[in-house]
Amino acid sequence: MTYRKKPDWLRMPERGSEEAARIRSVLRRYSLDTVCRQAMCPNLGHCFQRGTATFLILGGVCTRNCRYCAIEHAEGALPPPDPDEPVRLAMASAEMGLSYVVVTSVTRDDLEDGGAGHFAATVRALRHRIEGILIEVLTPDFRGSAGALETIAGSGPDVFNHNLETVRRLFPAVRPEADYAMSLAVLEAYGKLSPGTPLKSGLMLGLGETEDEVTDALKELRESGASMLTLGQYLQPSRRHWPVSRYLTPPEFSEWKERALSMGFHTVASGPLVRSSFHAETDFTAQNAPSGPSIL
Repeated sequence: MTYRKKPDWLRMPERGSEEAARIRSVLRRYSLDTVCRQAMCPNLGHCFQRGTATFLILGGVCTRNCRYCAIEHAEGALPPPDPDEPVRLAMASAEMGLSYVVVTSVTRDDLEDGGAGHFAATVRALRHRIEGILIEVLTPDFRGSAGALETIAGSGPDVFNHNLETVRRLFPAVRPEADYAMSLAVLEAYGKLSPGTPLKSGLMLGLGETEDEVTDALKELRESGASMLTLGQYLQPSRRHWPVSRYLTPPEFSEWKERALSMGFHTVASGPLVRSSFHAETDFTAQNAPSGPSIL
């Protein structure tokens, strides 16, 4: 596979600054990883300079091998969850001065609960360490396990995020070990378990989807209860990954934002460099503002 040349609007932000260096130092000291680094996020420098990061728990190796993702894949048993990780993550968050924390993970199909208990322990550790902390969890699908979702809901995160990633037609090829309908069902099921918790999801654009297919996916996300949405440009991590079909222009992303808002989403972050946790705290504030579109 070959790369398509990136357009000017996909220039990556600079990574240097004293604040970015401080964040890296804290992460090293507490032996923590971030999806920013593992998934080769183009916003790593931007977010580190703002004093934020998206924590990656349950190790840096995934049991699935999605064709778009840069995170390392391995088959068979992986090391068990680190029982001290939730406390270290909470301590690091306090030192970083975070008021909003995003926690995500690799997929751990090798674990009986898919890692749900570790997510819950992390949420509880953050609540114990930082008064008033707001927590967003970005989870795998747990193979649709009701028990895993109940465990997450019982810990009480402020936002539940599960990404659809792509449209129905492309899903089996791009995410061969996952299931489109299951991802929608996960969002719907969590909404029933925790009715007051905002549901969030996201799509990558530029994998070969059509306009109608994106519209259909957005409709299905709304029907599943999602009220927060992220739309970003897919970037091919390497030549062995799924190729970029095309690069959408910034005006196209702005148009998709307006369409999504007209469909009933409360908050939409849409742009070439937008990712799941990009300016997540700002979106949460907008989601909970007293004015704005009503929920369908």
